[in-house]
Amino acid sequence: MKCSLLIILFLINVNCSTRGMVYVCNSDTAKKYHYKSNCRGLGNCQYKIIQVSLDKAEKDGKTLCGWEK
Repeated sequence: MKCSLLIILFLINVNCSTRGMVYVCNSDTAKKYHYKSNCRGLGNCQYKIIQVSLDKAEKDGKTLCGWEK
């Protein structure tokens, strides 16, 4: 029973940690975040496109891309 509970809690944690992930251009001047890695707004990114949490993107001052509103 204890083992089943631990597995369930682990699965819930894994699910929560992948929710709220967004894509950003890994540039100092990038100002937007994107829900899809193939968003038109990322087309001009000259740097690597990385996945970060929505919280981190917002803490870094990024806002939602206009193509995804």
